[in-house]
Amino acid sequence: MKKIISILMFLFSILLPSLAQIRPTVSILGDSYSTFEGFIPKENEIWYFNKLDTQKTDVHEVEQTWWWQVIKNAGYKLGVNNSWSGATICNTGYNDDDYTPRSFVTRSAQLGSLGCPDIILVCGATNDNWANVKMGDYQYDNWTCADLYYFRPALAKMFVNLLQHYPNTKIYFILNTELKEDINESVRTICHHYNIPLITLHDIDKQNGHPTVKGMKAIATQVLERIGK
Repeated sequence: MKKIISILMFLFSILLPSLAQIRPTVSILGDSYSTFEGFIPKENEIWYFNKLDTQKTDVHEVEQTWWWQVIKNAGYKLGVNNSWSGATICNTGYNDDDYTPRSFVTRSAQLGSLGCPDIILVCGATNDNWANVKMGDYQYDNWTCADLYYFRPALAKMFVNLLQHYPNTKIYFILNTELKEDINESVRTICHHYNIPLITLHDIDKQNGHPTVKGMKAIATQVLERIGK
């Protein structure tokens, strides 16, 4: 018995350091707020670049982004950051253009190229708000292609895609400030339906409608308060 215990203790001493190094992987599904040059798929449009442009934003280092701060400060690993500037949740974009290739509902199945993430942070609905997309009805199954051009059915379908593609993954939705109440209420209702934790932001400093360095830090702080450090 003593020999068995000694062997088990030896194996535990070997495995413990390895187990301690296992860190949760975080993937991002987002819009311009979560973009940064060199950290998103090449075909996706970018808002934040390495080069400083003070007329646009003071954010010019990846370390200043909200998601980088969350991952760094919580000891996570970055999985896939599939963010696309201008992207809407639904397949309708600005001027009623077809945004299917960039929509959240389309990209929701494109977050696991490095394996199934432990955490998915969804930060969206801002462009749906700005583009004045149609809300549609609350619909939780039997979606048609036409349904996904409306905000509420598309948001529900996006969550179903995430839940099906990434089992045992914790999903959070980050809701921006200064959005219309029909957007806010729709997000709250649909998150509640799927038991998705909602992180409602507040007091975010912005320039041209986008988080500044100060705003990015505030987002990171508020996200960390909900998901744990």
